[in-house]
Amino acid sequence: MFKLIDKWMFRPVDASSLAVFRILFGGLILFESVNYGVFLCLDCMYRETDFLFKYHYFEWARLPPGHGLEWLFLVMGIAAVCVMLGFYYRLAIIVLTVTFIWHFLIDQALYLNHFYLAILFLVILIFLPAHKTWSLDARRNPEWASSLIPNWSRLWLGAQLEIVLLYAGFVKLNMDWLQLEPMRLWMNARSQDAAPIFQWMTQDWGIALSSYGVIALHLIGAPLLLWKRTRLFVFVVYTVFHIINTFVFDIGIFPWMTLAATLLLFDPDWPRQVLRWWNKRSRALNALEVASHSPSSASCLRPTFSRLKVAVAAAILTWLTLQLLVPLRHFYAPGNVAWNEDGHRFSWRMKLRSKRGWARFYVVAADGMREVIDPADHLNAKQVRKMACIPDLIWQFAGYLESQYSRPGSLDVKVYADTSCSLNTREPAPLIDRLVDLTAIPRDEPASNWVLPLSTPLPQNVF
Repeated sequence: MFKLIDKWMFRPVDASSLAVFRILFGGLILFESVNYGVFLCLDCMYRETDFLFKYHYFEWARLPPGHGLEWLFLVMGIAAVCVMLGFYYRLAIIVLTVTFIWHFLIDQALYLNHFYLAILFLVILIFLPAHKTWSLDARRNPEWASSLIPNWSRLWLGAQLEIVLLYAGFVKLNMDWLQLEPMRLWMNARSQDAAPIFQWMTQDWGIALSSYGVIALHLIGAPLLLWKRTRLFVFVVYTVFHIINTFVFDIGIFPWMTLAATLLLFDPDWPRQVLRWWNKRSRALNALEVASHSPSSASCLRPTFSRLKVAVAAAILTWLTLQLLVPLRHFYAPGNVAWNEDGHRFSWRMKLRSKRGWARFYVVAADGMREVIDPADHLNAKQVRKMACIPDLIWQFAGYLESQYSRPGSLDVKVYADTSCSLNTREPAPLIDRLVDLTAIPRDEPASNWVLPLSTPLPQNVF
């Protein structure tokens, strides 16, 4: 078994595919840093609010003071350029990871699945020799550079991608999605604005094809990406799928990031194959090809001690095991995860539900003081919209109100919430038990203990 693992994970392979991913991924993070730092209204998103929501155990993450957020995106952009160029790569990838995570943690209401995926890729890249070739570091240190890397460098990223793709299909095996919701809701809303080429997606047959097709694409297509005979065909299908998603939905860099990672599932030397295809007789390419098979390059990649190999294999296996288990945690929580959100985040439940609602809060003190609070008086518009149907955010805002209305030596303050939420075209229904004092609930308590169960059925639609 050790020999098999050694051959599978530690055999030297061409480094060019990992170098291409480094360049493409760095470029996408650069795009996001420029997009946020230059084109988006940071005041509207982060500063024009009295409260920023926090992830559990990361309550310490704070908004940088003054123009610190602009500086954060500037540093992120510079680090992304250095990662692309492979210039002081180790330092650059660590700085990029820290700044990106900091931005991610500032406001939980702005959670995005593709930002979480970017963080996973960034953390993995810290440990990969992605700058061994086609980088300024390799040019600065020719004796250190190598056109070969251990195979685990590609396998780690590729396995992470496969987990995401498989879960993206698995989570859609629920009754709402199989009844074409919320896809029907989204496409009906876009029927007037959809380009002629996408009008078929606004018809019931097209909605059904899209809903069931995406399940097949992920659950069948993702494994077929591992088979050489079907890999190119499935990649083309995925490319078409992501291009359609880009035009129909606003999902940022996620399509391009997954396509860039999918290229790692091809032959390790596919970039050199493409270059040779364009110019078979180029002396430079021939020199690269000879270098890629140099025995001296291969020998430097083999760890001296087998303990190091065991440690690397164990670390990667532990990481991937956690990635497989974390998305399943909602099965241990009672209730509908799309309703109570208990285990929704970090589980690749992407484009899976549509929720609309409102929330009103009541602050009550034992001395008779009673205040009715409109969240719009304290939060920005996006926070209000997100919070209305997410119990964890409602709980956090109740805690904020408690801190605002409590005074040293005064009587305890209680906060209640009156909420109404619609899930996937259902009739609006109360989300939070109005008789529960939210300030008395610890954050670790299961949401099912204070969130009302979902009892409203999905409207029946015949197509």
